[in-house]
Amino acid sequence: MSDTFDFKKEYKDLYLPPKKPVIIDVPEITCIAVDGSGNPNTSAAYKNAMEVLYGLSYAIKMSKMNGTQPDGYFDYVVPPLEGFWSLDDGGFDYNSLRIIDKDKFIWTSFIRQPDFVTNDVFERAKTVLAKKKPDVDLSHANLVTFTEGLCVQIMHTGPYDTEPEDVKCMDDFAAANGYRPDFTEERRHHEIYLGDPRKTAPEKLRTVIRHPVKK
Repeated sequence: MSDTFDFKKEYKDLYLPPKKPVIIDVPEITCIAVDGSGNPNTSAAYKNAMEVLYGLSYAIKMSKMNGTQPDGYFDYVVPPLEGFWSLDDGGFDYNSLRIIDKDKFIWTSFIRQPDFVTNDVFERAKTVLAKKKPDVDLSHANLVTFTEGLCVQIMHTGPYDTEPEDVKCMDDFAAANGYRPDFTEERRHHEIYLGDPRKTAPEKLRTVIRHPVKK
């Protein structure tokens, strides 16, 4: 039996919701995050963000291999990539996502970290990655802690472009249960990517979609 901690399995309510909408109160988490803008399909900034997030996450995870693991370290599976999304005009009309200019996207991409990841651990990981990949820009990477709070979420299966169908289900469910949207500059459209689009057929991709709500 494996002793490797898997966030997806330990926190199924956060990472493995049903294919029907549910309300959830998301607790405080710590993550490595990179802010940026532009079309994720073509943006050099987004490509760099992916290298930074995975590079730092695996530098921390693999610190056990050279005996530099931090206090409180335990073996774990690196959690999935997540992202907050909005538009540079402050709005986010998700139902028109197919026709909007994706160059206007404002995004925060992030990967959750275990609680033993402190600022010192984060800075050491940056030093390791900078030596390994000197061309990677680490200037936009930050270790942040936040509490997402009350949200409605659903498991979407299929291409990203069909997400609006499930978003409507979320909106209808929230309204029927006495909740309304609560989007702000800090509380944005949230996606958690459980499949790798480079290796997974579009119809089999799984994405957690999460929206902020309030009573």
